[in-house]
Amino acid sequence: MKNIKKKKIINSKNILTIIEKYKSPLWIYNFKTIKKQILKLKKFDTIRFAQKACSNINILKIMKKYGVKVDAVSLGEIERALRAGFKGNSDDIIYTSDIIEKNTLKKVISLKIPINIGSIDMIKTIGKKSKNHLIWLRINPGFGYGHSKKTNTGGKNSKHGIWNVKLALKLIKKYNLNLIGLHMHIGSGVDYINLKKVCKAMIKSAILINKKISFISAGGGLTIPYKIHDKKINIKNYYKIWNKSRKKISKFLKCPIKLEIEPGRFLVAQSGLLVSKIESIKKVKNRIFVLVNVGFNELIRPVLYGSYHYISILPKNNRKINKKKLIKAIIGGPLCESGDIFTQKENQKIYSIKIPKVKKGDYIIFHDTGAYGSSMSSNYNSRPLIPEILFKKKKILQIRRRQTIKEMLSLEDLIL
Repeated sequence: MKNIKKKKIINSKNILTIIEKYKSPLWIYNFKTIKKQILKLKKFDTIRFAQKACSNINILKIMKKYGVKVDAVSLGEIERALRAGFKGNSDDIIYTSDIIEKNTLKKVISLKIPINIGSIDMIKTIGKKSKNHLIWLRINPGFGYGHSKKTNTGGKNSKHGIWNVKLALKLIKKYNLNLIGLHMHIGSGVDYINLKKVCKAMIKSAILINKKISFISAGGGLTIPYKIHDKKINIKNYYKIWNKSRKKISKFLKCPIKLEIEPGRFLVAQSGLLVSKIESIKKVKNRIFVLVNVGFNELIRPVLYGSYHYISILPKNNRKINKKKLIKAIIGGPLCESGDIFTQKENQKIYSIKIPKVKKGDYIIFHDTGAYGSSMSSNYNSRPLIPEILFKKKKILQIRRRQTIKEMLSLEDLIL
């Protein structure tokens, strides 16, 4: 299997065993990788998993086991966290959003879940219903950053966060809300230049607020090496920069401050594989299209963001392949969409990759799909959701079964 060893996930034999039992396509997660990533962040006072990256209840249970708390961005994510064992009336769960709907508001009030507020209207809505509610302010620092424009969460083009901090403070006082923390997240794929800018903006915001708080959040955006030669982020340096800022804020406000971090992809991306089967090999003029049984309804990142995922080949029956004899191929899916291509850039430009000569029935493996893979999948083209498998200490555990067509259609079994 080309470069599987280099990616250090799960070996070919294990993958073939899983395929034999559960068929393709399917998602596979490696428990060991998730645990390893959690331990890298232990210097932070709180690790809070952005569960939107991978919201399977069984993945959340792993997080809880190792002391990770969760961020929820919807009522559904709150319910997932509760199902996984996280508690209300604590800081196990924080609800983060720019709006809060009626049923969500009822839930966070009844369970006293702290709210990370992203808009002025949210302050008014919560203040009218829940006096002294614990809140954070998610502040838009006026700039953003991301590996794609669509993952940029700061600046004037972003819908996220509080822009008018002075007005927010005025309303917090009016409604007697209890401000306990400041949160700042500018996007996915943070570099050190922007990191220092964020830290300066956090210090500036804390000085402006000039009120004793208990927490600051470094947000998420920690990168992972999607490409083999990508550099790994220096966690020690990342923590050092934030810790220095925390100390300055603590000194100015004359109170202890705990430092949170809110990773999503960093904890789970590298644990994940998407296993697909080659169903057709087509020649179109001088191009070769290798078509597999997963589409962008399963893995949307390449289509949505132009994101890169390392691709390797697993021959059927593990036959030997000639790694020196390569072909150039475009990898596509089965959807009735011209854009259902996995080898494309953000500008939608399609490109070919070099792979060993393959046959129908061989398997294509998409690497580093543990984040924003399954959680962003859909039933587009009326395709059922595929199973999720956890590989843990040589055990193969199904943590979500394959959805049936009957289950998918049952929501529409209404008499008109």
